[in-house]
Amino acid sequence: MEELIKLNPGLNIRALDRKSFREYGKIITGYGFAGLIDWMARETPIPEEGNIYKSSVPELEQFDVMENLKKGFYGEMPVQIGYCNGRNSTLNGLEYHIGSEINIAVTDLILMLGKLQDVEDGQYDAENVDIFFIPEGAAVQLYETTLHFAPCKTTADGFKCIVVLPRGTNEPLENDKAVYGDRFLFARNKWLLAHPERKALMEKNAWPGITGNNTKINC
Repeated sequence: MEELIKLNPGLNIRALDRKSFREYGKIITGYGFAGLIDWMARETPIPEEGNIYKSSVPELEQFDVMENLKKGFYGEMPVQIGYCNGRNSTLNGLEYHIGSEINIAVTDLILMLGKLQDVEDGQYDAENVDIFFIPEGAAVQLYETTLHFAPCKTTADGFKCIVVLPRGTNEPLENDKAVYGDRFLFARNKWLLAHPERKALMEKNAWPGITGNNTKINC
């Protein structure tokens, strides 16, 4: 983390602790994520470029922690366990869901987080983003009002992150989003504000709702 701070003098990269993180979520303990982390470390690749996201991975969902999360954390709601691996280093977008998300860091990674309450007239100023260093092995709950997106890498090797969500989240919508008249709606249980510089999202008709610089992490 110290090296990242030196390489990013204009950014306030914060350590993960309960006090600093409480506006966005909670640190999760007691569920036994070691098996998931070991499997991810052995079996999943980091792409040469960009990110890869899989919303539901049967091998991860076979671990006992799947049922424990369903009952003890999500109150018997159906859930999915997937992952996001990649080499991302920029903000690009911010999304939110109905229901909390859990991120489990298989490697060190960075999360850029914001508050839904700071969205005004369909716009969010990237200057309001808080940046957290999430160490390998840590698990965090992101509240449903916490704006977030794909993690960022802390080294040139990339990152690996396990993602737990209510089942069906991030799957394609059954109808064109225009039917709902919601400019942020992007996929099932996924509302997204994109940075206009992120052409891949603009080409998918994402709402250009982030103003300011497309924050980048140097590593």
